[in-house]
Amino acid sequence: MKLSSLKKYDSQKMFKIYDRWPDIAKEAYQLDLKPISYTNVNNIIFSGMGGSGAIGDIFASILSKSNIHVSVVKGYILPKTIDKNTLIVITSVSGNTIETLSVLKEAKKLNCKIIAFSSGGEMEDFCIKNKIEYRKIQKIHSPRATFTSYLYSILKILNSIIPITENEVNDSIKQLEMTRDLISSNNLNENNISLNLAEWIEGIPIIYYPFGLQSSAIRFKNSLQENSKKHSMVEDIVESCHNGIVAWEKSSSAQPILLQGEDDFVKTKERWEIIKEYFDENNIAYKEVFSTKGNILSKIINLIYILDYASIYLAIKVQVDPSPVKSIDFIKSKL
Repeated sequence: MKLSSLKKYDSQKMFKIYDRWPDIAKEAYQLDLKPISYTNVNNIIFSGMGGSGAIGDIFASILSKSNIHVSVVKGYILPKTIDKNTLIVITSVSGNTIETLSVLKEAKKLNCKIIAFSSGGEMEDFCIKNKIEYRKIQKIHSPRATFTSYLYSILKILNSIIPITENEVNDSIKQLEMTRDLISSNNLNENNISLNLAEWIEGIPIIYYPFGLQSSAIRFKNSLQENSKKHSMVEDIVESCHNGIVAWEKSSSAQPILLQGEDDFVKTKERWEIIKEYFDENNIAYKEVFSTKGNILSKIINLIYILDYASIYLAIKVQVDPSPVKSIDFIKSKL
């Protein structure tokens, strides 16, 4: 792939934003944003759609081994278990997402803690009018490209209740910088793992993930759909062994992509080996993508970086513009 192809088909130069992801993450974490002062939080609900929803998925993974119960709401309906110790974190990059605004207005009626994030829009107006905790974070290019800005800003603002230290955040940014050296538009050669993955994808990707990396898998599926305009699916590797594996008994244009972590549960590692043996014996080609070593934030965000960039390269490969999302615009115009 040539840089000229990126410039030709990526009309809004999304790739240039991705080249800056580590810088954007660092700048976001260094912003002078007022942290929350909520206490006695034992239940957090993250509400958001699309790229904003992916942020909730990441926090759910980070908090999965904590004593805080976490839910991610992608839609209109809040759980019935909300009480005074519940924090609802509402994110809409545009500030005008219909589903998320509905959740915000419903949350306002409940006896719970709320904080909202957007770049403005109706959400900002509603929060100011109703004296709801609100932080304004600027949009960069598009909601999905703005991902690191929102993630690292929210990490700082929620620092008092998120079990990620400043050192772990800084380590994740350093790892992003190292990942950039491998996958950015300045390295369009055989060593670029994102480009290699994109060049391999021809059919429908089926993304297999272990416990802890679900957020990376879902984000990759969404990015393939939005950037590459490509159908894709996700499956939990352990659950798939009880159902999804059977579909491979019939020839298919689907392509398995195995997302693996350095410290996957021992029985999960065993399952990976069995699945790979099954694929090998049945001549099913697959790709493996490994997380980096380090804390959970580093693993998730660097996988997302690798996989998101692969979706951009795939778009260029099939000569489609990764930025426009005409189908989403059509749906919004009808709501």
